[in-house]
Amino acid sequence: MYIGFDPTAPSLHVGNLLQLCTLRRLQLGGHQPIALAGGGTGMIGDPGGRSGERSLLGREELAHNLGGIEPQLGRFLDFTGAGGTAALLLDNAEWLAPLSMVDYLRDIGKHFTVNQMVAKESVKARFERPDQGISYTEFSYMLLQAFDYLELFRRHDCRLQVGGSDQWGNITMGVDLVRKVERAEVFGLTTPLVTKADGTKFGKSESGADRVWLDPTMTSPYRLYQFLFNSEDAIVGDYLRYFTFLVREEIEGLDLETEAHPERRSAQRALARAVCGLVHGTEEVERAERAAAALFGEEIAELDEATLLEVVDDAPSTKVPRTALLGGADGGLPLVDAVVMSGLANSKSRARQSIDGGGVYVNNRRVDDPTATLGVADLLHDRYVVLRLGKRNYHLLVAG
Repeated sequence: MYIGFDPTAPSLHVGNLLQLCTLRRLQLGGHQPIALAGGGTGMIGDPGGRSGERSLLGREELAHNLGGIEPQLGRFLDFTGAGGTAALLLDNAEWLAPLSMVDYLRDIGKHFTVNQMVAKESVKARFERPDQGISYTEFSYMLLQAFDYLELFRRHDCRLQVGGSDQWGNITMGVDLVRKVERAEVFGLTTPLVTKADGTKFGKSESGADRVWLDPTMTSPYRLYQFLFNSEDAIVGDYLRYFTFLVREEIEGLDLETEAHPERRSAQRALARAVCGLVHGTEEVERAERAAAALFGEEIAELDEATLLEVVDDAPSTKVPRTALLGGADGGLPLVDAVVMSGLANSKSRARQSIDGGGVYVNNRRVDDPTATLGVADLLHDRYVVLRLGKRNYHLLVAG
């Protein structure tokens, strides 16, 4: 069986997780999975789920993206397995790139009517927006995907194509083409579209700006862990079933735990550990959990600079002249002034009250002396001071 991945970026993202896990499940069940990289169709672009044309990618960019995706697939699939189950990574440019227009029209196009093609939801949605429309390029995508299925059947006896439910129209075109050309029966299987509790897509936007990537240089293991850990209670049970290989009894136990003690976030922790471990390994899981714990403890001072900045990435920041921390008549920057400067308090009197009441922390160390000052010795990595008011109000001072 196969699933296609269009290499529109040098990394897969969490929106691909369900399909990756599906391939893994089928391989564990004794089947041979084919991960099909769309080096050919990626130059065209699937119109499904989009309101406008995709930007066309060049061959060099596609080749670069394919190089980044291959090792990620290796985290999910066994490419050396015995017994005919070894996974294959193929590129449909192998058969699409040499295809001439005459061959395309004669061998593929003649098997489908325009009536069939315009009836597909992905095409109809674009017809309903005359300001956007759809180019002949993207209109042809479904036929190229159908040809993929035909070629994989011929070359590898592929009998099943899997995809998200938004791929149903493209998948059935492939099933029809194999039936018409080879007089053979093949199948399609769709999986649910993964959404957040509010119905929006899981970790994905058309612009890609808020995607959570599987490449650690694009989204750190800590960020991936936190993204999963922040899953809503209403949907975390589904994610455990989609993205992990925990046994049924364990997942059902986590369902009950979430219902009885949601504050413990046991299901979210299990989800984050399982997925982050699958994608990045157990060492990165442990590192992500240490970083998360340091957010509320004095261990924050032990984090490397990159991890520190990830941990406080959501906190606002203020630049402070380095000279203000070097001493002088007051011995450094008065903590009261720093709390006001950061916006954690709106007046010096309020700042003094917060400090005196034990609610202010410097690098997660409580400071209850209103006359305290900040100096160079308080800088983490010789540049940062993490201020906290209460449990979750953070601010980063950056010495410059």
